[in-house]
Amino acid sequence: MKPRSDPAIGVIGGSGLYELEGLTDVKWHTVRTPFGSPSDAYCVGRFAGRRVIFLPRHGRGHRVTPSELNFRANIWGLRFLGAQWVISISAVGSMKEAIRPLDLVIPDQFFDATRHRVSSFFGAGIVAHVGMAEPVCPDLATALEKAANQTGATVHRGGTYICIEGPQFSTKAESRIYRGWGVDVIGMTNMPEAKLAREAELCYATLALATDYDVWHETHETVSVETVIQNLLKNVATAKDVLRRVIPAIAPPRECQCPGLLRNAVITNPKTFPPATRRKLGLLLDKYFPGDRSRPAPVSGHPRSKPASRPPRQKPRG
Repeated sequence: MKPRSDPAIGVIGGSGLYELEGLTDVKWHTVRTPFGSPSDAYCVGRFAGRRVIFLPRHGRGHRVTPSELNFRANIWGLRFLGAQWVISISAVGSMKEAIRPLDLVIPDQFFDATRHRVSSFFGAGIVAHVGMAEPVCPDLATALEKAANQTGATVHRGGTYICIEGPQFSTKAESRIYRGWGVDVIGMTNMPEAKLAREAELCYATLALATDYDVWHETHETVSVETVIQNLLKNVATAKDVLRRVIPAIAPPRECQCPGLLRNAVITNPKTFPPATRRKLGLLLDKYFPGDRSRPAPVSGHPRSKPASRPPRQKPRG
């Protein structure tokens, strides 16, 4: 099976969202990746003329904990099947009074408080440093915001999503500290998912579904599985409505910076690429290092140690 080149919209379904109605020409694809097995097979079909790839993040039946998720395999599989955009549907707790349960949030920042997750495709002889200052694709986030507003839901554009390891919920002390940091929502799955999406040059944005006030609120009950599930059932219907509206609005070409994020990110001299690692990362590196051709070696040392010359930027191809 070879990588697909026809552009597709990837949807990662979070808790409560395990399938996407309305898809036609549906086929389930089991993808073997160099990084192990994804959470489940990928549901590939068409919606409103767009090719769509759906992955249930926790597997059908919710079988995989946040710490057990193979984020690298999930993102690699989406890219392999032709995804250029990824919409991450995620249940979250609210850390702000103004974000009420059942509200929708489209974060523009992430804080990674996880501890046990592999967060990069790179290593084993090939080093890359992808910028994370703006981790969300602004174009995709704008399309999501427009579609979400059309549903009549309360939508919050922007804000910080703090990702904790889980699977336990926060203590009250942790929740108060996170609020003191100024974060807006709390979840367990968007990191390192967002980091890997950027390394894979995918347009990534999150539609966060607020289900509770975590454990900090004095007058609302603390988060529980029962509370989450009750509000998820309502939120998932809204999320599907957003998807039905946003998918037809997404189309090439991509005019954002996402398609060229790796252009100047690889710091390793290509002449020293370990062959096995180079093959493993072919899906990501082939367009920059085709065949046996190589670019001039970058300045030696860590990219923060001294400035390196960079080739002129070209408009990325979407």
